[in-house]
Amino acid sequence: MSDSGTPVHILGAGPGGLATAAALRERGISAVVLERSDTVGSSWRGHYDRLRLHTARTHSALPGLPIPRAYGRWVARDDLVRYLERYAAHHRIEVATGVEVHRLERADGAQAAEGGQWVLHANGGRRLTAPAVVVATGYNHTPHLPDWPGRDGFTGELLHASRYRSPAPYAGRDVLVVGAGNTGAEIAADLAEGGAERVRLAVRTPPHILRRSTLGWPSQRSAILCRRLPVRLVDRMAAPLTKLSVPDLTPYGLPRPDAGLYTRARQGAVPVLDVGLVDAVLQGKVEPVAAVESFEDGKVLLADGDTVTPEVVIAATGYRRGLDELVGHLGVLDSRGVPRVHGRRTHPAAPALYFNGFSNPLSGGLRELALDARRIARAVARAAG
Repeated sequence: MSDSGTPVHILGAGPGGLATAAALRERGISAVVLERSDTVGSSWRGHYDRLRLHTARTHSALPGLPIPRAYGRWVARDDLVRYLERYAAHHRIEVATGVEVHRLERADGAQAAEGGQWVLHANGGRRLTAPAVVVATGYNHTPHLPDWPGRDGFTGELLHASRYRSPAPYAGRDVLVVGAGNTGAEIAADLAEGGAERVRLAVRTPPHILRRSTLGWPSQRSAILCRRLPVRLVDRMAAPLTKLSVPDLTPYGLPRPDAGLYTRARQGAVPVLDVGLVDAVLQGKVEPVAAVESFEDGKVLLADGDTVTPEVVIAATGYRRGLDELVGHLGVLDSRGVPRVHGRRTHPAAPALYFNGFSNPLSGGLRELALDARRIARAVARAAG
């Protein structure tokens, strides 16, 4: 797998794919990145306008190129896209755009003899072979819209948060945001600041809410320091700090969670890093309500029995990994559709198949996928002997 051999194939030209390609190149291993869109960082380009990283610039850079200081501590969406473009050019990464791989299979004897342990079935009937494959198509790949009863008969406007860009189209309108994760919390605050007449936030499980930074200290840095400590210890340490930094929103319909912060994070529920929600709730500009149960004509029925009649429903209800068709038949996914192993490790049923960017850690997704990129490169180099 040197520069003269068959290149490693990487799926996805987002941060995980680009970082892995650069780390492989650093070790003299050629790689080609296959990207279904026509540019790098396509998913980031589609995020809402006000988005900034919740992780600090110094902990968000990819291997071999710092993010410019001019981008500030919390990097804006457009600046991150510019950084990814510069990163691909800086490392001379080969990106083949317009190529979508829909299925991976182990190579048969003849294909393996040609240097391809894997066969990649791509659009246009293409069949590519590669000695190793890195899947980096992204944790937030396929928008998930719950199949609420009566959803299709809703007479208002219903959209997934992936289609939200700015509050301008919703000025003067009654909007219900469903889902109190980071995306839902930020969209609700954005709408409140941008002139929506009324904003409600439907909450199924109250989230832990943290300040993005306190007295100049980023929450991410605390997460990095605590990530290997026992879960119960971190829960006990976090509870009093959270109470000191974030007011109790229970009277406003957003109580503190019963389970500890790290316990919830290990279950897959990362804390909300506040960029306006707390103040919006305190000022009555965002009203927390119960979870959505069903739709009935123009009405939305909530879990507590209340009914609301918003003009617009924005579903910040998460994403699926979108890996089932690609690798589901290989036995490498768990019941949630998430890779059973990632980073430098490979599944026994699929040697030389790596995954990068499929975790959602407290310490920051960009930081962890950058570390995993280097780990994957070391593993590929070691396997090449």
